[in-house]
Amino acid sequence: MALVKLNNRGVRSATTFGSISALGEMRFIKKQTASSSATVSFVDGTSDVVLDNTYKEYLFTFNNIHAETDATNFQFQGNVAGGSGYNETITSTNFRSVHNEGDGITALSYITGGDQAQGSAFQNLSEDSQGADADQSLSGYLHLFNPSSTTFVTHFMARTNTSKNAGGEVYSADAFVAGYFNLTGAIDEIQFKMSSGDIDAGDICLYGIN
Repeated sequence: MALVKLNNRGVRSATTFGSISALGEMRFIKKQTASSSATVSFVDGTSDVVLDNTYKEYLFTFNNIHAETDATNFQFQGNVAGGSGYNETITSTNFRSVHNEGDGITALSYITGGDQAQGSAFQNLSEDSQGADADQSLSGYLHLFNPSSTTFVTHFMARTNTSKNAGGEVYSADAFVAGYFNLTGAIDEIQFKMSSGDIDAGDICLYGIN
């Protein structure tokens, strides 16, 4: 597919100035649909999952992740190749913005309880108190950079938005999370779960980026 330009007013249909493949492509790898699932795992070489040196960047997308339990967090962790337990060492940072439905409360703040300093726990990807009402869910994405490297640490960046219940108020909560697995072994397994209860429903898709 070519990108073309007609004139200074925008991209249309005349002069070709590059193709999507030249700029990089997002290749679909695997979709998993949660249904009262304690965990959702993506393991390289299992069930058509690719999570190796085929791509230097991977993208997970989250579509309407519904929590079984109210006031919980959506989380992830990884395993180094040959490892187990989903307990690799993470250093991370976490901040969020919120705005309530009543238009009376707004905030932008660092979340000290959502970061890790050489921790091995599951990393929060959502703001505290994700709601479990029938119409509430979380959506967003997680970028994983060059997880097969055995020279550099593996960086990640995520952004999610969720409906949050707190103090009788309902909020839009926008969470920004970034960090790295502080190891130089290849990460080839990623697992997602809630901090309590199951992932009641929702889709998680994995893409490789050229």
